[in-house]
Amino acid sequence: MTTEMTSGKSATSRRKRHRLFPIEWPTFFLLIACHLLWLGAGFFVYAAVPLVGLLLMGVAVALHSSLQHEVLHGHPTRSAVVNEALVFLPIGLFYPYRSYKHSHLQHHADERLTDPYDDPESYYRAMGDWQRLPSLLKRLLAFNNTLIGRVLIGPALMVVGFTVSEWKRIARRDDKVIFAWLLHAAGLLPVGLVIELGFGIPLWLYAVTSAYLGVALIAVRSFCEHQWAERADGRTIIVEKSILAPLFLYNNLHLVHHKLPTAAWYRLPALYKERRAEWLALNDHYVFASYLDVIKAYAFRAKEPVVHPVLRRDDRVLIAQGAEPAFDLGEPAMLATETAP
Repeated sequence: MTTEMTSGKSATSRRKRHRLFPIEWPTFFLLIACHLLWLGAGFFVYAAVPLVGLLLMGVAVALHSSLQHEVLHGHPTRSAVVNEALVFLPIGLFYPYRSYKHSHLQHHADERLTDPYDDPESYYRAMGDWQRLPSLLKRLLAFNNTLIGRVLIGPALMVVGFTVSEWKRIARRDDKVIFAWLLHAAGLLPVGLVIELGFGIPLWLYAVTSAYLGVALIAVRSFCEHQWAERADGRTIIVEKSILAPLFLYNNLHLVHHKLPTAAWYRLPALYKERRAEWLALNDHYVFASYLDVIKAYAFRAKEPVVHPVLRRDDRVLIAQGAEPAFDLGEPAMLATETAP
């Protein structure tokens, strides 16, 4: 009897602890696997086959970026501090997590999607900004609107544009941005030491191979995530199936994520499958069967114009409003209550 009572109390205690500190174990274990992949590729594979090691670390960087996206949406625990600690080490080098979090949550204002000023992840340019750009940069941005361009030069444009805009904010003494970069620097120190001394890889080589590859892989996903449409829900894509979907944590089902931003990544396929016809109707059938179809259609052809087809086309209005784009060159890096569509 005493044993049964004790066992009952223990079970009740465990349930209470789970309610207080719930953990989404698939995400937690994937975070561990991601870091182990990066360490294993650096310590063991790179020593044996350097090119393969660098490639595997690039995959780890892309997966880590996807996991950072998952974390900023409140996973795998209810504690923002714990979640941030789980992705604290910036193995992708380029972006402070807190700056990415701030800009991405701003991006989730669906009514402002694709706006060159109000959506920090928009790939469109305002007409006035476009007219003032030098011809070389115009050509680069036009090439960047093809899938091959987005993969080859997109990461460089993103990193440069993001960094310039961030340091302008630092010059204006934006405390939040300053703190984000201080945290980033604190994480870069051990990461750099592991890369240089542990892996035996020059940091510059890692930056232009593995780190760059990680951004390029994510650029495949972000290339056509959004387009201009009058209806906000018609601006967000669905790519139904892809071998890259696990690497993107099923964010290829991007409309589902935008409508249910707090849903865990491993729930997205089932949520889409349950109501496929409704999702397709909701975004006016902005859908591709796979990324292979995207490659076939837009590898060397621009999917969208660089200048936004509707918004921010009056240069005089921009000047009067004192508007400033979220990023000066190229494009950006990268919580609503869960509701049904």
